[in-house]
Amino acid sequence: MTWLETAPALDALEPRARAQMGALKPVNLPAGAVLFHPGDSVKGYAIVLTGRVDVSLTGTTGREMLLYSVVPGQSCIQSTLGLLGGGDYTAEAVTQGETELVLLPRALFLDLVDSSPAFRAVVFRAFADRMQNMMQLVEKVAFQRVECRLADQLLTLTEAADGPIRITQAELATKVGTAREVISRRLDAWARRGVVQTGRGTITITDAQALREIAQDVM
Repeated sequence: MTWLETAPALDALEPRARAQMGALKPVNLPAGAVLFHPGDSVKGYAIVLTGRVDVSLTGTTGREMLLYSVVPGQSCIQSTLGLLGGGDYTAEAVTQGETELVLLPRALFLDLVDSSPAFRAVVFRAFADRMQNMMQLVEKVAFQRVECRLADQLLTLTEAADGPIRITQAELATKVGTAREVISRRLDAWARRGVVQTGRGTITITDAQALREIAQDVM
């Protein structure tokens, strides 16, 4: 059994492509491992098998913004653009928790894009899905106020949380695309209104309906 058995998106690969990819060995990375920095050349195409990789952009002021996360079945648009267009990375990718992935070297990636219709379809489909998500992010940043984005993010996080949301204000600022001080002020105001309760590294939603109304209040 090869790692391909755990990647159902690649089930339709032709025998030659399957043999080439199956010969690659997965690597296990700890939490906090940096896959690439801005300015690095693109070495290959990462296929995440388990775990998650966050890709973030840091502005000249030092403010960080989460562009997207790569989980099993998803692609890194930065890598695809670099491999197909020849550009360098403009963002940073860091593993969140233990992560297992396979890295397709540049030469193999380009060969499979040329020779394997099944692989090409997987890459372009994942690229299209990621581009759609990126356009939604641009729309939120351009047309939603910070408090709307924050409320929406908290509602999303609480759906996956078993109890209080465990996240720092700095991490939340990165996800929302603003400064930590802005998050702190907004959470303090909502806490006074009884919308949320804040603790050390935790946030509990106490009035979900109020947050939903805030999230829907676009400009």
